[in-house]
Amino acid sequence: MKVAVIGAAGGIGQALALLLKNGLPAGSDLALYDIAPVTPGVAADLSHIPTPVSIKGYGGVDPTPALEGADVVLISAGVARKPGMDRSDLFNVNAGIIKSLAEKIAVVCPKACVGIITNPVNTTVAIAADVLKKAGVYDKRRLFGITTLDIIRSETFVAELKGKKPSDIQVPVIGGHSGVTILPLLSQVEGVEFSEEEIKALTPRIQNAGTEVVEAKAGGGSATLSMGQAAYRFGLSLVRALQGEQGIVECAYVEGDGKHARFFAQPVLLGKEGVEEVMDYGKLSTFEQEALNNMLDTLTSDITLGEEFAAK
Repeated sequence: MKVAVIGAAGGIGQALALLLKNGLPAGSDLALYDIAPVTPGVAADLSHIPTPVSIKGYGGVDPTPALEGADVVLISAGVARKPGMDRSDLFNVNAGIIKSLAEKIAVVCPKACVGIITNPVNTTVAIAADVLKKAGVYDKRRLFGITTLDIIRSETFVAELKGKKPSDIQVPVIGGHSGVTILPLLSQVEGVEFSEEEIKALTPRIQNAGTEVVEAKAGGGSATLSMGQAAYRFGLSLVRALQGEQGIVECAYVEGDGKHARFFAQPVLLGKEGVEEVMDYGKLSTFEQEALNNMLDTLTSDITLGEEFAAK
């Protein structure tokens, strides 16, 4: 397997690259790309870690050498949030970056599975999809918005609240990847009961957890290390599924049946072609159903923004 990390010199990219260097299956190739000239140095640094994963870094304006032959492309390129910004404030810069990268992927590695980390994910995934579609190479099974950060935050916060081991907690998170579009299905957490007050406190904390980090870093950036871990978890699951391991399920923002919106985050069964099955998310509580109904206008407008940008 060849995995390419695009935006590899940034906070998320470096954390993700470190985890992949240590965790990818033996014999894997890891390619790092960033416009920053430091990227070959990041790769050289990581190459000194004694694991059976080869690594190479590329800087400059052209990501082609990193993308050539890639099975999986993980994109974290873009600007980070600062205090007072929400993910939509990042749109103008990051939308252009995603558009140009998708155009390059369409030519260089059109069959790769692409995981998008770059915010606002609700919108950037739609941009990538329509750019690939315009190029005639779009396969909805192979494009993912990585929402795993919402899942690992949910697992952490529930475990803390209930005095459980985080590894024993599984929380499906559906919808999108910003604010009210993030919907943790706390009613489906096995072996845990929540009071109405706990659900009403925990849900917005999960939705706004990114802001906790942005404010705590006081202008020094947004979530990078936890996002690196989340992208690693999803990326490794994808690699294992592409290699034939069965029964791997992760929540991701994908183009499904369009029941709620063109793109929607929910559990997906991963397989050798990417998405093997978009799975049903099960029965919702009254609170969750109301939250779902209330988010759909926001999610739909986020997606439309991306489609309009891609059409320009």
